[in-house]
Amino acid sequence: MSYKERITRAAELMRDADIGALLLTKPANLLYFTGASQLCAYAIVSREGEVALGVPFIDLDDVSRRAHFDQITGFNDEVSMLHSISHLFHRFGLERARIGLEYAFLTKSREAMFTHPHSLPPDATSVDATPLVSELRMVKEEEEIELLKGAGRVAQAGIAAAIKAARPGASEIEVAAEAEHAMRMAGAESFYHTYVASGPRTKVAHGYPTYRVIEENDLVTVDLHPVCHGYSGDLCRTFCAGTPTGTQRKALELLLSAQQDAIWKAREGVGVRELEEAMHAPVKAAGLGEHLFGPPIHGVGIEFEEAPLPSGHAYFHGEGDPPPLRSNTVLAVGNCGLYMDDFGVRVEDTVVVTATEPVVLTDYARKLF
Repeated sequence: MSYKERITRAAELMRDADIGALLLTKPANLLYFTGASQLCAYAIVSREGEVALGVPFIDLDDVSRRAHFDQITGFNDEVSMLHSISHLFHRFGLERARIGLEYAFLTKSREAMFTHPHSLPPDATSVDATPLVSELRMVKEEEEIELLKGAGRVAQAGIAAAIKAARPGASEIEVAAEAEHAMRMAGAESFYHTYVASGPRTKVAHGYPTYRVIEENDLVTVDLHPVCHGYSGDLCRTFCAGTPTGTQRKALELLLSAQQDAIWKAREGVGVRELEEAMHAPVKAAGLGEHLFGPPIHGVGIEFEEAPLPSGHAYFHGEGDPPPLRSNTVLAVGNCGLYMDDFGVRVEDTVVVTATEPVVLTDYARKLF
């Protein structure tokens, strides 16, 4: 990855926005700018293109080997961390600067900590850097797309294991365990979330696995987000532990057809709202619009859900309205589900936007009945 190019682009955006520096603590953003995703750490990126890292002393050697930075410092606790931030602000001449913070990530208490006089100079001010950083991360580099392809392959290994494990008598937790084991063996370093829902629980929007035992002919929805080399996959399938009803089959076929319409439309210049409508329109035309829930489109990258996001969802996440799609934006298509009276169905894939036609990174079988 060309971290220098990323920082150069960030510096240009900061100058345009009259921001003196970014103070970043979100692990995904630390990874993007430095190559090291750390908890209890920070990075300062100045608009002159300087990068300073602060990490716990015990992490210094490890981060020094892995990260891109101009300066790195260690600290023992939160107080010494704040003093080190303050020292760097003075060193970079940021006493009266506008400092970009990740408002959408910071809790109120942490925001107060980073704007305290012990860290932020008294004459400096803070502004939200979330849209600026999202603008940088939205269009993926070729190396990032290769990593996302790898994460997609790992997710497919997880889905295959989940389908094999989801037999009557197995619990949702056991299915999740088999999926996660397969993904670990295929190269996953962690998981954002593993969702497994069966029977009537397929109506749950975010189906964390429970002790519920799968029964004969239950529907099962599995949604996987493995993280590989810092980048996330996103793949969801609904299948049946037995024989589905005609109503269940028709519901999945309708949703799958709508999802494929939206995927086919995912090209440069198209708006996220247009993709939403492409997926919603066939379901509404079938008279089932009231059974849709959730935004069907979101970005995928270092995080399993990131910009671009649909307008309402963007507001919820502290993001700006999404611009028209650009080539090499990576999306999850199918995030919404069709939730009927006694069951739900979902199907979701990761897709690369191009100027010609979309490239699907998760091509596991979709008709699993």
